[in-house]
Amino acid sequence: MTAHPLDCPARAALTGPHAPLAQSHGAALRYDPGLIPFAAIDPDHPEHLSALAAPGELAVFLQTERVQTLPGFSETLRAEAVQLISHSLPPAPDDPRVLPLGPEDAADMLALAEATKPGPFTLRALELGPFWGVRQEGELIAMAGTRMAAPGFTEVSGVCTAPEARGQGLARALSAHAACAIAATGAIPFLHAFAANAAAISLYQSLGFAIRAEFSVAVFTRT
Repeated sequence: MTAHPLDCPARAALTGPHAPLAQSHGAALRYDPGLIPFAAIDPDHPEHLSALAAPGELAVFLQTERVQTLPGFSETLRAEAVQLISHSLPPAPDDPRVLPLGPEDAADMLALAEATKPGPFTLRALELGPFWGVRQEGELIAMAGTRMAAPGFTEVSGVCTAPEARGQGLARALSAHAACAIAATGAIPFLHAFAANAAAISLYQSLGFAIRAEFSVAVFTRT
């Protein structure tokens, strides 16, 4: 069976639309970890990545194929996930709460991400694509945006809501807005969720996403 380009979205992105952001050595590819720590390797030459990374830097793998070991790195997290994709989305309702975020919002975006842990996130997230958010009394309480861009596909990511603001439908509104913004560009939206997060998976399925594949998540730290 022919591999799907999204089986390793980091490789598809870094050899496609995000090629200008790629750092490479031999068969290894990665984003600048100060931007986002995703990487891709050739299973036959996992040692190539060690030449790119400084001690303490992370390498995160999100793909169908499990990364077993990584020479020069120690494993710090292992989890199971799913990738969801949507070929047909209902129109996102016009929600006046949803506003575009810009560089002036970056510090608030990072603070929200650090409080809610939606996945790897840095101050430079907006360099990968647009984000939208909801503020309440001036405080950023929810957001969603885009991350990896592969040929014909763009990822919805960074979906999170402050604990005190949950139950208002903000994750639904922002996820739908981001996905429809991607679809409007002609790309197909996709996203990831931890396999154990049944609530998030159910939310995305209710928006028109379907599980495409089971994924492995692995985080390594350069020793």
